Amino acid sequence: MSNKKKYILEGEGLPKWSNPISHAVVVNNMCFVSGQLSVNSDGKFVSGTAIKEAQLAFSNFFAAIKNAGFEKEDIVFIDIAFNDLNDLPEINQLFVELFPESKRPARTIYQAEALPFSGKIKITGTAVKDLD
Repeated sequence: MSNKKKYILEGEGLPKWSNPISHAVVVNNMCFVSGQLSVNSDGKFVSGTAIKEAQLAFSNFFAAIKNAGFEKEDIVFIDIAFNDLNDLPEINQLFVELFPESKRPARTIYQAEALPFSGKIKITGTAVKDLD
């Protein structure tokens, strides 16, 4: 099997990055999404409550996988970094709303001392398409 790669640098619903990174990289049937933050379409960080930042970060995450040709149901792993684990109950509620029980991806959570832009949350993950 050859390793065909596709780099998602921009696309519909994705913020413009000032950083030299890809939103996502596709290798064969896998999509690896870089850390998504509360960044609007202009590339500006939007500070707010943890839940508000998480909503925008998840929106960017979903836009990254869509632009890579994947669906929300293809997400198999989510990694969430918080600057304060006291925000976990609210984020858990959002996670339940975004992912129905039968399609909930594996997840890790951890507290990070510092996140880019002094943000409250960063979301990273992986999506995998079923091979026909």
